[in-house]
Amino acid sequence: MSPEREQLVDPEALREQVRLKYRAVAADPEQEYHFHTGRPLAQRLGYDSAVVEDLPDQAVESFAGVGNPFSARRLEPGERVLDVGSGAGFDAFIAAAFVGAAGAVIGVDMTTEMLEKAQATAVALGLTNVEFRHGLIEELPIEDGWADVVISNGVLNLCADKRSVIREQSAREASGPPDSGPVADLAGVARRRCAAVRRHRQRPPDPDRNRARHRPVDGLNRGRAAPCGLADPSRRRRFRRRGHRAAHRHLRRSSRRGQRAHL
Repeated sequence: MSPEREQLVDPEALREQVRLKYRAVAADPEQEYHFHTGRPLAQRLGYDSAVVEDLPDQAVESFAGVGNPFSARRLEPGERVLDVGSGAGFDAFIAAAFVGAAGAVIGVDMTTEMLEKAQATAVALGLTNVEFRHGLIEELPIEDGWADVVISNGVLNLCADKRSVIREQSAREASGPPDSGPVADLAGVARRRCAAVRRHRQRPPDPDRNRARHRPVDGLNRGRAAPCGLADPSRRRRFRRRGHRAAHRHLRRSSRRGQRAHL
């Protein structure tokens, strides 16, 4: 991390604040927080209700993610999954059900209380393909290239050095197509947004659609003199090229001002 960034955010102070908050979520998940938790949150984020209902309350109640990493693609049996910032293990348990006994899931978290809760739940469920390790997401305790898929749910925005976290995740993931890992985080939002922009740019032009959207903005003035301030043809052409509602509003205001000036 550069010295300039260290001056802006103290990584250890930020980690301690995160630990303090999520220690409380692990111990008292029914308390009211500034974010949603538990089964209502899972339903809000679009998790498969049948999968969530099969999990005990202990596995779901401390869930505090920001999205559904499994909406990107379904995990395949036999895959190895790394859950970065696994918390109480909610996403890790769902991943374990998808990959089956032939697969493996490792969750990494820095909050001891969350780890202990996840480990106790894994024992209660009798899961042998799930393991939870203590560690920082900036320094993942996993060998390079171990994971077929890396999932993350709301932890990237809780760390100071986001670039190092992304580098760590990429290093632990086996080679594959870019953006293949299901991520429900700030990085995932950016990836989906970039993909949407690329799809929009690749879309063939639709003349009918353009005609419907871009009407002449000086239609209010058609058939009568231009309002005050827009008598210059070059200004009218500039507004015509802009073709959006702000131009319409400006034309109406200018017209009213011009009428008042002539009274």
